[in-house]
Amino acid sequence: MKKHLYLLSLLAALLILIVSCGQNSQTDTPEKVGLSSDTLALATQKMQEFIDSGKWAGIATLVMKDDKIVYRERFGYANIEEELPIEDNNIFRIFSMTKPITAVALMSLYDEGKFELDDKLSRYIPEFTDAMVYNGENQSLEEQDNELTIRHLLTHTSGIVYGWGQSYVDSLYRVTGVGGWDSATIGDKVKILATLPLKFQPGTAWEYGLSIDVAGYLVEVLSGVPLDEYFQTRIFTPLKMNDTGFFVPQEKHQRLAGLYNRDGEEKLQNAGAWGDRFKKPAIMFSGGGGLVSTMDDYLTFCRMLLNGGTLDGVKILEESTVKLIMSDQLPATASYREGIGYGLSGQVNLESGEYSWAGAASTNFWIDPSTQMIIICYAQLMPSDHSYAYAFNNIVKRALIKE
Repeated sequence: MKKHLYLLSLLAALLILIVSCGQNSQTDTPEKVGLSSDTLALATQKMQEFIDSGKWAGIATLVMKDDKIVYRERFGYANIEEELPIEDNNIFRIFSMTKPITAVALMSLYDEGKFELDDKLSRYIPEFTDAMVYNGENQSLEEQDNELTIRHLLTHTSGIVYGWGQSYVDSLYRVTGVGGWDSATIGDKVKILATLPLKFQPGTAWEYGLSIDVAGYLVEVLSGVPLDEYFQTRIFTPLKMNDTGFFVPQEKHQRLAGLYNRDGEEKLQNAGAWGDRFKKPAIMFSGGGGLVSTMDDYLTFCRMLLNGGTLDGVKILEESTVKLIMSDQLPATASYREGIGYGLSGQVNLESGEYSWAGAASTNFWIDPSTQMIIICYAQLMPSDHSYAYAFNNIVKRALIKE
C-alpha cells in the first residue's frame, strides 16, 4: 500500500513538472516552421548586447510563426531599483500600440453598418462641421476642399496633428494644451480640437497626430458607451486579454515594468511621474496611446488580425474588414514612406503586406501575412529608442529558411 501511494505521489510530481516546464517552454522548434535556430541565437546575443550597453533596463522578445511560438526570450530588469528581472507576465505601457486596437473597435461598428469610411466626420461629431484649414503660404484660414472623413482620421491624413512642429497650428495645440492628458474626458479634448484649424487640407498629406484619439471618441458616439467599456466588452473579454486596459489595478502594480529615460550622460534613470500615470484609473481614455498590456495579450490581438478577425471561435471582425485595416488606405494625394503605405492605424509594407506599429516607450509589433509570422518587442524607455527592436526584427527576417 505504501509503495502504491509512493508511486502515485511520484507520478503526480512528474506530471506537475512536465506541465510547469511546458508552460515556460517554446511550443515548437524553429526549424519545423522554417526558421534557423542558429540565426535566432544571434538575436539572443544581440539583445544581450543592448542590455549590456546600459542603455536599456529590460527587453522582452517573442516570435510566433504558423501559430506556434518558436522564440521567447527576456533580458535585463523590469525594475532596476528592486532588481526584478523581466517576466512573461509583466505589464507594459504600450502607448501608440493602442491605435490598432482603437481601429479594430471602430471597425467593429463598421461591420454593424454604423458608418462608411468615407462618411464626413461632422455627420457624427457636429463640432467639426465648420472646421477650417490653415494656409501657411498666405497665413490665412480657408474652407476644406474635401471635408474630413473617417478614413482621413484612421490614416493620419486628417490635418489633425500632435502639435510637435513649429507651425502656427502646432503652436495652437501647445497653447490650448489639447495634446496633453489632463482633459476631463476624451470628449472634452475633441471639442477643443474641433475649434482649432486643420494643419493641411484633408487627404493631401500624412502627419502623425491625435486623429486616433478622435476615432476613439467616435466609438463612444456610435456605441453610446465609454471607450474603456467598449474595449472591454467587444475585444478584451472575448479574447481573454485580461491584463490590457487603461490602468493597472493595485493588485497588479508589482507586475508593471518600470519606465526609464536617459540622463545627459546616457545613463538610465526612473522616468518619474510618467511611470506612475497608469497606476490609477484613467478619466481621459486615449484611443491613440492610453493602454497597458502584456506580451501575451497583445500576441492574442495580433493572432486575431492574422487569422482574419476570428480567434479560437471568437469573431471580432469580418475578414474583409481586417483586410481593409491591414492594406494601404492612403489617398493618391498623400504618401507616407518609400515602399511603405498606411492602413488603418498602422503602416503597411507594400510588398509583403506586413502590418506594424510602435509605442512611445519603445514597444513594437509586426504582423506578416506573407510569412504567417508575428514579432513583438517590448521595452520601457522614453523618449523611444526602437533600435533594439529593428535589430531584432532584421535578424528574425534573416532566420527565414529559403526553400
